[in-house]
Amino acid sequence: MDLKLFGEVFVTLLVITDPPGMMPIFLALTGPLPARDRNRAAWQAVALALGVIVIFAVAGQTLLDYLHVDLPALQAAGGLLLVLVALELLTGKTDGPSTDATSNIALVPLGTPLLAGPGAIVATMLFVQQADGLGDYTAIAVAILAVMVAVWIVLRFSGGIVKILRPGGIEVLTRIAGLLLAAIAVQLIADAVFAFVTHYVNMT
Repeated sequence: MDLKLFGEVFVTLLVITDPPGMMPIFLALTGPLPARDRNRAAWQAVALALGVIVIFAVAGQTLLDYLHVDLPALQAAGGLLLVLVALELLTGKTDGPSTDATSNIALVPLGTPLLAGPGAIVATMLFVQQADGLGDYTAIAVAILAVMVAVWIVLRFSGGIVKILRPGGIEVLTRIAGLLLAAIAVQLIADAVFAFVTHYVNMT
């Protein structure tokens, strides 16, 4: 296994997924939930993110080509999803704690597009395209697993912060997380628009 490649993939994906930055958003979305549901949301989100990244690593370019979808379109779609979630957080119109709500939160926006977003997908696809031999593929696979484990650990043990913040603190955190999500969404959409414009300018 190529340890240098492992380090590159691990650091790149860890920076993109940003577990410490994910924590306030995760707590804002799952703070009202019981500890058991919050823990389930953590592993469901990580499992979905892992599955999405693996699928795009193995067949991402083929899938996008088959659907005639460019990466900027995927990026813009992720931004629109985050806009909807951000508006719910900012207006306080989130779903009440329930099993369905837990699953929904784990899938969108935690699993995708926050953890397995355009950045993580593109980075993984590039690493796979540049890989040469079984050793490189093994390094990439182990690095992806290591990043997902690190993210799960951060989310799994963030519950202690909920006890400190109490309901009032969670309410404030929810509004802050909504603002952060809105900013991330606008940046994703802006980057997608810039990529589209650059692509068509280069074609002409």
